[in-house]
Amino acid sequence: MPETTAPAITADEFLAIVRANMPSTSELHVAVEELGRGSAKIRIPYDPRTVRAGGSIAGPTIFALADLALYAATMTLIGPEALTVTTDMTIHFLSKARDEALVADARIVRAGKMLAVGAVDIATASGKPIAHAVGSYALPAR
Repeated sequence: MPETTAPAITADEFLAIVRANMPSTSELHVAVEELGRGSAKIRIPYDPRTVRAGGSIAGPTIFALADLALYAATMTLIGPEALTVTTDMTIHFLSKARDEALVADARIVRAGKMLAVGAVDIATASGKPIAHAVGSYALPAR
């Protein structure tokens, strides 16, 4: 039987899990632009409340976006599993983000029985690279 290429979760299912289990992320106004098998593209609009001294979007906001995108990409492989959790995340900030929506493009590099490893590229809506993150998610026992 051929392996399916459709994502194992819809955008609405993902957003429902995020709203129910991580209410603090509601302030980010997350939008799912695209889900593929092992990939996710997530957008957050510009919000002046996320700006730090110096006028750039704060690192914790960018990190949260990277984490959410990798969370979504993981669920495209395993389905709606709220107990999928971050085990490791490293982020490299490449340049300042100012006055613009941010888009995270996540992809799973390898998924095993217990762990999924992925990478996330974050850019402004106009395409300026902002950050690159690599992380892993523990997968719940099946």
